[in-house]
Parts: sequence; C-alpha cells; structure tokens
Amino acid sequence: MKTLFIGGVKSGKSRLAEDYVLQRCGNEKPYYLATTEFFDDEMKTRVAVHQQRRQDSFVTIEEPVKLLAALQGLDRPVLVECVSMWLNNALYHQIPESDILQELDAVLQLPVELVLIHNEVGLGVIPDNRLARQFIDLSGKAAQLMGRHCERVFFCSAGLKLQMK
Repeated sequence: MKTLFIGGVKSGKSRLAEDYVLQRCGNEKPYYLATTEFFDDEMKTRVAVHQQRRQDSFVTIEEPVKLLAALQGLDRPVLVECVSMWLNNALYHQIPESDILQELDAVLQLPVELVLIHNEVGLGVIPDNRLARQFIDLSGKAAQLMGRHCERVFFCSAGLKLQMK
C-alpha cells in the first residue's frame, strides 16, 4: 500500500501522516525516513520539533539523497518525511531531473508499505528565478507520479485531511 499526504507548509500533513502510519502498525515500530539536510539553524529547529513529537515511536533512518537505497529491504511501513526535501536535495546535488523521477518511480514499485509526505507548491505564483521554477515543475511532476501510484491520497489543510483517492 502506498499513501500520499500532500499539503502546504504547516498544513498538518506531517502529524496526520505520523498518526496514520502508527495506527496501521499495531505493536511494530514503523520506519521514519528523514530526508532533510541541515544547512541552517532554522531548519535544525524545525527538525527538532518533528523529533520531539515522534519521540521513540519510530525507527529513524536519515538519508537526504539516496532514497531508493535507503528503502530497499525494509520490511515494515515507512514514513518518508519528506519527498519535497528529497527533491530539493537532489537538485542541490545537481542530479538530473530524469534520474530523480526514475528513482522516485522505482521507490513507488518497492514491495513495502510507504506513507509519503509532500508539499503542495503549485498553488502560488510562478517564481521569478530559474531554480525555484525548476523545483516547482519537478515537484508537480513528482506529485503526479505519486498520485498515480498511491492507492490513497490525502490533501491536508488546517490540520485536517481530505481523502482524494
């Protein structure tokens, strides 16, 4: 089963996805694949809030770039937090868009239950710089790919989730 939680920043998608995966695991601890690279103190603070909230409810794996390699062989549900940061990291490391989307497609084929978190960034204005436009375009393509492959898709806003699929 593949499930996507998509929404804007501070929409509640992370908390909703964490609750969702924990309810599906029973007594087993699910994996939490953290994709954030630490570039500044503000990002470290954001991550600390997530770490505090989940405490020891998950087995944490940190991997900012090699998503497929990190997920291969896992045998219980995995929460991926978040695909948007993984895309950002891949662009930062100058991985070609086709390789990024190919890796995401391979991830979606894995025989493990995945709960994916992704920021909806396509509802705003078109940015004035090339890199931001590249990120938004890639993010939209990734969202469509996940939407096609996921059996369940939830749109999150105001701390609520709306099942789209």
